[in-house]
Amino acid sequence: MLIGLLAAGVSISSWADAPKGRVGAATSGPSPVGQTPAALVQQPLPGAPADCAKSVVPGVMARLTAPPDQKQPPTASGARLSKRGGGKAKDDTGGAALSDDPSPTVAPETLSCTKAAAQRYADIADHGGWPPLAKPLKQGANPGDLAILRERLGIEADLGPLPNETARSARWDDALTKALKHYQARLGLRQTGILDATTLRALNVSAADRARELQQSAQRLAVAQTLPFDKRFVLVNIPGAAVEAVDGGSVVHRYTAVVGGNDHRSPQILAKITDIIVNPTWTLPASIIKNEIIPKMVKNPRYLSRMNIRILDGRGREVNPRRIDWSSNEATEYTLRQDAGRKNSLGTLKINMPNKEALYMHDTPTKSSFAQDYRFLSHGCVRVDGVYDLATWLLDGVKGPDGDPWDVTAIKDAVKGDETQTIKLKQAVPVAWIYLDGWESSDGTVHFREDIYGLDQPPAGGPVSLAK
Repeated sequence: MLIGLLAAGVSISSWADAPKGRVGAATSGPSPVGQTPAALVQQPLPGAPADCAKSVVPGVMARLTAPPDQKQPPTASGARLSKRGGGKAKDDTGGAALSDDPSPTVAPETLSCTKAAAQRYADIADHGGWPPLAKPLKQGANPGDLAILRERLGIEADLGPLPNETARSARWDDALTKALKHYQARLGLRQTGILDATTLRALNVSAADRARELQQSAQRLAVAQTLPFDKRFVLVNIPGAAVEAVDGGSVVHRYTAVVGGNDHRSPQILAKITDIIVNPTWTLPASIIKNEIIPKMVKNPRYLSRMNIRILDGRGREVNPRRIDWSSNEATEYTLRQDAGRKNSLGTLKINMPNKEALYMHDTPTKSSFAQDYRFLSHGCVRVDGVYDLATWLLDGVKGPDGDPWDVTAIKDAVKGDETQTIKLKQAVPVAWIYLDGWESSDGTVHFREDIYGLDQPPAGGPVSLAK
C-alpha cells in the first residue's frame, strides 16, 4: 500500500511549506498514512504551556515536535550542565547515552504536556499510525527503503519534508543522519546516526503503544508533583536508568545509573536525602540470603569469608559459618553483614534517603555495568555512576574535616581512611524515583524509554483507542 502511494506521487510530508520556527498551518494534500493532512499546529490547551500542550483536532493528524533544524538552541542555563561519572558507552550497545539537555525530566508543566502528547499520539494511531521498517539501514541503502524511513521520521517530525520526486529517489544525506540522531536522542539511545537494530526496534513500536506509554506515565507523574521545582532535588527515572541533580529548574548534573531488574523492581519513591555514609557496611536482606547466599555457600563454603561477610546472632556475636546448616534456610535467622571496603556491594558510598522500602542510592564495585545498554541489574536500589560527584553536590554548605567544603578529593580521602562515617546534609534534599517511559518536555520534545517492567501492557481485551 505504501509503496503504491509513493509510486503514485503521494506526498511523503504535507508540511513542506511550513515556515521555520513555530510551524504554521499544514499545507493541503493527502497524507501517506490515512487520507487526512499529516500536520497541523494545534492551539494550546486552556491554561497549559504554549510550547508543549497542543489539543487534538478531530479528523486531523496531530503535529509533533519540530524537525532538528527548527528546534531552538538550548537555553544559556545549559552551560551549567555536566555529565559526570566514568562509564563510557560501548560500541553496538545502543545505550549508556546521557543527554546534554539542561531541562529536567520532570517540571511543573510535564504532566499537562504529557497528557496532551498522549492525545496526539492516539490521534496518529487512529489515522493509521506509521509504516513499519523492515531492516537496519545505513549509507548506500536503497532509495526506496530510505523513502519509507524518511516518511517514518517525518510523522514524528524528526525530519523535515522533501519535494515528492526528491523524496522517492533521495539517497542518504546529512539531513537524514541528523534526523536519526535527533530521534535517538529523544529515546535515550546512543546517537549513531544510522538505523541500527536498536533504533529499528524503537521505530517499529506502534503509535498506539506510544500513546499508551504517555498516558500511563502521566498517571505515574502524580508522585512527583510535590517536588520543589524551583529549588534543589534529585530525580531518578527508572526506565531511563539515569539520575538528575536539579537546581533552580535546570539540570546541573546528570548521571548514568543501574536500577532494579524485573525480578527486583525499583519502586516509585518520594523521600528526602538526609546523609551520606562513607565506607558503609551492608546488611543482607533475608531474600538475598535465601536465594543467593545459601546456594553459593553450598557450592563454596569459603564464599562468605572471601566476600568479607560475617554472620551475627541476635546479640551481635559473630557465628562460625561451619555451625550453619547450609542445606536449610537456617542462615536467614541470623544477620549477615558485609564489612566496609572495596568488595562491599554498596561500594564506598551510600546515600541515605529514609523510606518504608528501605532502599537507597549507592556506589558499586562493578563500575563496568554503567557502560551497558541493559542497566536493570540491581536488587531495587539505585547505583550511581559518579556518586562522589553527586555526594559533593548534596553536601553543599557542609564543611569537611579541615574546615573546607566537601569536594571529590575530600571524599576520596575519607574513603582511604577505611572508617565508616556518616555526614549529615545541611538541609535534606527531596528525591523522587519515578517510572517514566514516555513524557513531553516543555520545549515540545516527546521522549520515550523502554517499558522495561511491562507496566504499560494493554488489558487482555486488546488495544483501545486513547483519543478523545
